[in-house]
Amino acid sequence: MATRTRFAPSPTGYLHIGGVRTALYAYLYAKKYGGEFILRVEDTDRERSTDEAVEVILEGMSWLGLAADEGPFYQTKRFDRYNEVIQALLDQGSAYKCYCTRERLDALREQQMAAKQKPRYDGLCRDSDCQHEDDAPYVIRFKNPIDGDVVIDDQIKGQVVINNRELDDLIIARTGGVPTYNLTVVVDDLDMGMTHVIRGDDHLNNTPRQINIFNALGAAPPLYAHLAMILGDDGKKLSKRHGAVSVLLYKDEGFLPEALLNYLVRLGWSHGDQEIFSMAEMIEKFDLKDVNKSASTFNPEKLLWMNQQYMMSMAPEVVAQHLQYQFDLAGVDVAAGPALEDLVVVQRERCKTLKDMLAVSRYFYEDFNEYDEKAAKKNFKEAAIGPLEALLDAYAVLEDWQKEPIHGVVMAVSEKLDLKMGKVAQPLRVAVSGTSMSPGIDDTLVLLGKARTLQRIERAIAFTKAKIA
Repeated sequence: MATRTRFAPSPTGYLHIGGVRTALYAYLYAKKYGGEFILRVEDTDRERSTDEAVEVILEGMSWLGLAADEGPFYQTKRFDRYNEVIQALLDQGSAYKCYCTRERLDALREQQMAAKQKPRYDGLCRDSDCQHEDDAPYVIRFKNPIDGDVVIDDQIKGQVVINNRELDDLIIARTGGVPTYNLTVVVDDLDMGMTHVIRGDDHLNNTPRQINIFNALGAAPPLYAHLAMILGDDGKKLSKRHGAVSVLLYKDEGFLPEALLNYLVRLGWSHGDQEIFSMAEMIEKFDLKDVNKSASTFNPEKLLWMNQQYMMSMAPEVVAQHLQYQFDLAGVDVAAGPALEDLVVVQRERCKTLKDMLAVSRYFYEDFNEYDEKAAKKNFKEAAIGPLEALLDAYAVLEDWQKEPIHGVVMAVSEKLDLKMGKVAQPLRVAVSGTSMSPGIDDTLVLLGKARTLQRIERAIAFTKAKIA
């Protein structure tokens, strides 16, 4: 049987890194074994599900390159199928109508908690012959087996055994007929031929219930693999404070999708001491048997390191495609400056994110109104006027605007004025960039262009003279 996995997010919130890691593991496992990866949107909670959340899921998966072989499928479009299965369970005696009121169930729960018992439905309507009005409200419950064990052959945790007496008769259709999560998931996994269900271990308590529904339908359940959670660096459950934000925020913050996936694949899985994996290597080397049973810790600094490694190693034109998004987001027109791939080459060792790269590169594309105060105070003194004027004269007549001739001018002015290179190059750097930090001065001027360089040197001379006066 061909391997089939799925990612089945609920659009009741954003797609965060925990969900992305689950999707990645399911994707890699399917691809490793030549199988298929399915995307399913579990949107039956109509009160909390939103179209905006669906779009975030789809856009996030697209940005990450985790393309589904089938889907997206939407549960809200499958209600007829769910109702068909619910009726079949009723007809065969594996489900029943429960007329217990909310008041009775609340009172039952209070009694059980007062007696320090596990809250659970007591099965009052399971075999009841009581008659009810035709319009009396009811839910439909699955008749869970009373005896025996549910054995879960978990592909990560190992064998997990749950006694059926620990499970109660769960609701599979609410009042009004809306099917519930545990029923819809089973029907979908059955109809879509899932062979492996890879999901967070917060679903582990649902698994024995779902296996029992599979058994009632006469179908073999898939193999399950439950991933340990991701913790913050303080050992607590991952939250917004730790980085559990929408995956698209990582896009906005300037992370490369390849770097984020590489970081996440290592957040619970390893292959020796290797840190950097291409997607092809991930697919080749990934296996569930190598996934850690214990929780992993999210480390933002390690993610930043990983992102910089990718920025430095990926083809500049590929990085530039992602950098374009940052400039678009900031409303900066790149047509007014150097090609982005050229910018990437000179800036990538200095930046950890593409957002950082945008921040330190805007002066290549738009004029600035102010100099960095500390840099101007240090470099725009009376002694800087002579070097700046000499540079302006030399560059005005320089025809070959390339690195070596540009650097040669700086050296010539330094020798002519008997100054160290820094006394010439640093005021020039502040003049053209507004700050004391930039790529090599020759790289900076090549990318900036002759016209803009001359204009900014003139401006710096005027600023320095005005400050002195």
